[in-house]
Amino acid sequence: MKTLIDLLAIPRFTNLTLLTDSVDATCEIESVEITETPDIAHYIPEKTFILTTAMIYKDNQQALFTLIDSLKEKQAIGLGIKVGRFIEAIDPSVIAYANQKKLPIVQIPSTIPLGNLLHQLLNLLWYTKTEQLSYALDIQKQFSDMLVNDVSYERFIDSFGELVNAPVILLNPYKKILACSKHFTKITTPADYYVEQLSQRNFAFAQKKATSLLIEDSTNKKLQVAYYPVEINSYFPHYLVILNPEQIPYPVSDFAIDQAKLVLSFMLYKNQKIQESLDHLKTDFLTRMIEYQQSSSPKERDWLDLGINYGLVKARHYRIIYIACHSNNSKKIRYQEEESQLAFQWLQESLDSQIKDMSLFKIKNTNHFALLIQHKLDHVEEILLNAANELKIISGIQLVFGMGNIYDTIQQVAKSFIEAENAYNEMLTTTIDLEKPIAHYQPRGMRNLFEKINMTDIHYFCESTLKELAYPSEDSFIELRKTLKCYLDFQCEIAQTAKALFVHRNTIKYRIERCSQLLGKDIHDSVTSLDIRLALELSEETLDQ
Repeated sequence: MKTLIDLLAIPRFTNLTLLTDSVDATCEIESVEITETPDIAHYIPEKTFILTTAMIYKDNQQALFTLIDSLKEKQAIGLGIKVGRFIEAIDPSVIAYANQKKLPIVQIPSTIPLGNLLHQLLNLLWYTKTEQLSYALDIQKQFSDMLVNDVSYERFIDSFGELVNAPVILLNPYKKILACSKHFTKITTPADYYVEQLSQRNFAFAQKKATSLLIEDSTNKKLQVAYYPVEINSYFPHYLVILNPEQIPYPVSDFAIDQAKLVLSFMLYKNQKIQESLDHLKTDFLTRMIEYQQSSSPKERDWLDLGINYGLVKARHYRIIYIACHSNNSKKIRYQEEESQLAFQWLQESLDSQIKDMSLFKIKNTNHFALLIQHKLDHVEEILLNAANELKIISGIQLVFGMGNIYDTIQQVAKSFIEAENAYNEMLTTTIDLEKPIAHYQPRGMRNLFEKINMTDIHYFCESTLKELAYPSEDSFIELRKTLKCYLDFQCEIAQTAKALFVHRNTIKYRIERCSQLLGKDIHDSVTSLDIRLALELSEETLDQ
């Protein structure tokens, strides 16, 4: 696409004179029209260059002010006025007003017929568009062939770099280099340097609009960089970065870059779906293993052999860490899915080199994941926090972790998983420390098992089971309750109970008989004993509160 400045620089149009500031003549022209009517602005599209003899303004050039206002409102590119026929010279006040309104005025000599000038300009514009489109279609065919032949995006980026004759970089959503053209093998400055420069300029993580900016190269010279979002997701795009885009040779146009973005979108989307299929297989395996190990009478199964393709190895330390993305604000479901996918990829790449024999699983029907660590690791919390902090700085995504206990066989992974999940769920009920968002599993007391039961029902159960011993206030009942609990704790051994309470055996016998009379039950009956133990625990925790 040509601008007014571009057209005036072409030799055949050098006799056209720009009378206003050149800075206002840099917009692209899409059409050219001839008119002698003052209301032409109502009938032209935007970005049109108007040609006129100004016949109706020959006696009153001040009336051109109204025309300039209407053309500017319509976003016209400029006004070309032919002099020597109706107007001998353009009044300086008209030029000054046009400068004020930032509408370019071009003086056309009387020797140039407007009809011929119109055809020359349109032919040039149409030829340029046709040439660009034709070239873009050729590029589309070339790119489509690459896509059909399953060319990697590394090779594609290299070919695209040759096409535009400029260094090209492909970044993933967290600004890590996926591929770069061979230009960087011929220059001393690596591609990472330019990516770092973008990061220092607060390069927008989720910027969805193509734009360009200036950075400095290794010699402190200004360098223009253009970047374009390559969208395979709604919220976290990849980026196509081009250095020195102003040097891209003609007729490579935005059409060609759009084609490259489209092909890259297909390539990356295909790779993402393939990886998601593999992740689903891992998820199904983890689900089967956890459910099987939780069954009432699981038989020994060779999980190491079954899970060899999912990273399971023989070790003496197995531990599950439950991981999730945390946000104080409610997000759209699609955003949560993409956020989780990005965090999963980040952890997979950043932890793989730091944790030996680790395996990362997505958890079925959630946006959470489970990290299986299969060797002793002393600094696991530090590694996790460093990875989480880096991701938060890059993307704003906050990770939280629930830690299960360590077990020495693969057959006990389900226990570690349940503990890690419980630790995560427990953390959600409290204020999360975002500086150290890690929760360790804490064994839950008997009282926790009855959290959702109405307190009135708990009191009724305790009182109906223990009678006066449920919530005693008299010293004699308090002593009987203490003796009963100690007696049951020592599996009804009188001698051990007497020794623990520093009293005579006969005293213990008397107190236990007294308890039986108060409760009206046989304390030694297995069902009664269980009810009494449970009531003692529940009422004791209630008394402690």
